Amino acid sequence: MHTPEKSANTPLEWFVSCAKGLEPVLAAEIQSLGGYNTREVVAGVYAQAPQVFGLRMVLWSRVANRVIRLLGEFSVKTADELYEQLVQQDWQAWIRPNQSMSVDFHGTNEFLRNTQFSAQKVKDAIVDRLSTTLGARPNVDRKSPDIRFNCHLKPQGLSVGIDYGDGSLHWRGYRTRSGAAPLKETLAAAILMRAGWPKLVEEQGALVDPMCGTGTLLIEGAMMAADMAPGLRRKRCGFERLPDFIPEQWRILKSEAEKRAAAGKQRLQDIEIRGYDADARAVRAAEENIEALGLSDYVRVSVKPLAKLAKPTHRPLNKGLVVCNPPYGERLGEAAALRYLYNQLGERASREFAGWELAVLAGEVAQSKAVGLRSHKQYILYNGALAVHLALFTLGEDNRWKDLGAAQQTAQETQGDKASSIEASEGTLTAGGQMFLNRIRKNRKRLKGWLKQTQTQCYRLYDADMPEYSVAVDVYDGKLHLAEYQAPKHVDEEAAIARLEDAIHALCVEFNVAPSQISVKQRRRQRGQSQYEKHSSQGRKQVVREGKAKLLVNLQDYLDTGLFLDHRPMRARIAAEAKGKRFLNLFCYTGTASIHAALGGAKRTVSVDLSNTYTAWYRENLALNGLAEATNAIVRSDVSAWLGTTKERFDLILLDPPSFSNSKKTDQSFDVQRDQVSLVHAAMAVLEPSGVLYFSNNRRGFKLDDTLAETYEVRDISAQTLDPDFERNPKIHQAWTLRHRGS
Repeated sequence: MHTPEKSANTPLEWFVSCAKGLEPVLAAEIQSLGGYNTREVVAGVYAQAPQVFGLRMVLWSRVANRVIRLLGEFSVKTADELYEQLVQQDWQAWIRPNQSMSVDFHGTNEFLRNTQFSAQKVKDAIVDRLSTTLGARPNVDRKSPDIRFNCHLKPQGLSVGIDYGDGSLHWRGYRTRSGAAPLKETLAAAILMRAGWPKLVEEQGALVDPMCGTGTLLIEGAMMAADMAPGLRRKRCGFERLPDFIPEQWRILKSEAEKRAAAGKQRLQDIEIRGYDADARAVRAAEENIEALGLSDYVRVSVKPLAKLAKPTHRPLNKGLVVCNPPYGERLGEAAALRYLYNQLGERASREFAGWELAVLAGEVAQSKAVGLRSHKQYILYNGALAVHLALFTLGEDNRWKDLGAAQQTAQETQGDKASSIEASEGTLTAGGQMFLNRIRKNRKRLKGWLKQTQTQCYRLYDADMPEYSVAVDVYDGKLHLAEYQAPKHVDEEAAIARLEDAIHALCVEFNVAPSQISVKQRRRQRGQSQYEKHSSQGRKQVVREGKAKLLVNLQDYLDTGLFLDHRPMRARIAAEAKGKRFLNLFCYTGTASIHAALGGAKRTVSVDLSNTYTAWYRENLALNGLAEATNAIVRSDVSAWLGTTKERFDLILLDPPSFSNSKKTDQSFDVQRDQVSLVHAAMAVLEPSGVLYFSNNRRGFKLDDTLAETYEVRDISAQTLDPDFERNPKIHQAWTLRHRGS
């Protein structure tokens, strides 16, 4: 085993560990700090260098986990061999009996299967050797030892060394609080290096993190830009109690680092570093972490959802790096929602930061592809034991963003058009089909001006205008959706089928599409709840726009598409009134009203529904619009039960219950006519004195209970909540505003 040398320039053997995937970055860093003869292995780099190299690495390394000064290698297999080899070594050259020690042991084999047991055998060998030669032994201190020995068992043998950092070097001393899934400081620094941040610093480029969390990427970027040594705030170092430690050498290195940091902070005045997050708690934690390093004047963070990401405009910023670590695990939930979140990131970055670089850390390749841009470089890195993917993009005209919703429209929609069994020509229509076509053309002409003026993409074109053709025809951004109403019992089923075919044929003629391009929902006489069950499992959703919102609709799988078109004016009202308010959406369905409220500036939204399907769908809508759950809570619960327990109060509430419900998730059935009074009272109990409740439902023949008007200020607004596409069917829904009396 090697012993301390007298000459400070004597070459020593070192092993520096890092996260898997960072070996080339670490090797370059080692060479820049005086190491040579480097050899990369999995999760680390071997090197040769004099003793001062270890001090420099602890002080300056941004990506190393541990710096190990190697003492020797031993051929061992069993516990007895381990002890016999090590008890013979000259441990008194490294540790004195009045010092404390600990042993970190890594690796196993068929004989040494428990690392704690193996560490104990190493400790026994050291203690026994010192007791025999010096008549005294050191104490064991696992938390703050004077000397921390590091042992690594590999197939070729056991390596033993001393940990120069006394623990992992990812600790920088600024993290006062961390988030639920913290990004290691060392990995954050490596991401910035891979993304070219050091070069952009030289060019006075900017750094923006649109989902900054507790600010790790921003702080590491600022430390690089300011030439701040990451180990400068380290309270303990493992080399300070070694026999060949030279205190003056360490004092000079730290003094030099402090001077460089002071000078570097001045350079930060010319570099813009900004961070945003939708979670106010995360932003507060980031502010505390930034303040801990004295960087509050240079690194600025604020609460802002991804949907409002924009390039800072107070100074010219022609180049820079957008870098972020979006959620890729359990923080947001389902994979589908995450894909939309990554796609929204790509859209905002492309729109706002042309000419910049974009670096995205993703949980899997599919997420980085969902960004919608062509990456020019990808790396597999590790955040702890979790493999993650770093994708680098250049933002510009030659790398245009691709909408995920549009990309999901498959070629299946156009397959078989030429082989259609119905020839799309007006001359083949029946007399009834021609009547239906004429009405469709009349309605299109009537709605044309309104659609153009309001930029409405999704609307009802036909709603059982003629009793013989009892269907609803909706248009979703050019896609046709036809839903058949339940025919009365006296109507012959074959006749109903023939009329449905007439309607499909007429739509093919008018819109020049094949039948396969029309989503058709047929209601046949069925028992119980079967008419409301899932129709197919294609799982294809398309993105449509409504006002500021992007919303997901599914035209194939369910009778309902995910967007109730008749409630469009209600959603517009909520968007207009939500700014600065707390909004509650009861029976939220796919959360479309909550999306409008959030984009309208709501301080907080809470959306409640019992359905797993709909709450997951809403989560996707949130991600699609760059909105976070931190300020837009999703509650999967029975509405009545939740209202009875919540302590929150709201300024604006939407209560839009189903007509009936007999869910398996609850023991009680629901009837809006029967249960309206108790439900409205429960909702009004969580409404602020000056707030407003919007109550609506689609039950035909519904009558508002007279006692509600005796208790609250009630106003019928049904007529004001219908757009021109539903004027022919004023009974499609009813709506009221309710306020506390005297408010």
